[in-house]
Amino acid sequence: MKTLHMRPDRPDYSSLKEAADMVLAGGTIIYPTDTIYGLGCDVYSKTAIEKLARIKEREPGKPFSFICENVAQISEFAFVSNWAYRLMNRLLPGPYTFILEARKTGLPKKITSKRNTVGVRIPGNAICSKLVGLVGRPIVTTSVNFSGDEPITDPADLPVNFSSAVDLALSVGPLSSEPSTVLDLTRAEPQLIRQGKGEAIW
Repeated sequence: MKTLHMRPDRPDYSSLKEAADMVLAGGTIIYPTDTIYGLGCDVYSKTAIEKLARIKEREPGKPFSFICENVAQISEFAFVSNWAYRLMNRLLPGPYTFILEARKTGLPKKITSKRNTVGVRIPGNAICSKLVGLVGRPIVTTSVNFSGDEPITDPADLPVNFSSAVDLALSVGPLSSEPSTVLDLTRAEPQLIRQGKGEAIW
C-alpha cells in the first residue's frame, strides 16, 4: 500500500488527484472522513467493491454505503422526500449516514440492500469533498477494519495482510474511532439505527 501524508486543513491537490485516478482505474483506497478512516473505491466498479468485501472478510450480501459531493447528487441515486431533503440540508455535511430508498441507477448489487435502500454520506471533511469532486461520482465508504473488529484509527497501524491488499492511503495521522450516526429516512419520520458521532438534533 502506498501512503500519501497530508495536512487535514490543507489537502494536497497532487495527492488527491493520484487517489482519484486510482479510484477511476478500479483501485482501492483509504481516506480520512469526519469520523473514522474510510475504505473505498468507485461506486460503479463491481470488481473493486468485491475486492473491498474480501479485504474486510465481510459477510456476503451486506451492502456498502457511499459518499456523495452534495445533496443534489444524493437525489440522483435515491428518492428524497421534501422533509428528508430539509433534514439533510440542515445536518450535512456532517457525521451522519442516511438510509434512503434507491433509484434504478445501475449500481452494483453490493451497494443496495435487500430492501432496495442505499446508505449515503456527505462528511464534513475537505479531503472527502475534494476527492469525490475529482472522481466525478460517488465513492464507496466502509470502515477500515476486518468485519466485526474495531475500526483502525491510523493507517500506520494496519496489519500487513490488510494494507497489502489496498492500493493507496491518504493519511492525516490518528483519527477518532467514533463512527457516523445512522438514520433511516425511508419512513414517515427519522429512525435512529446507530448512535455515533452525529448528535440527535433532528
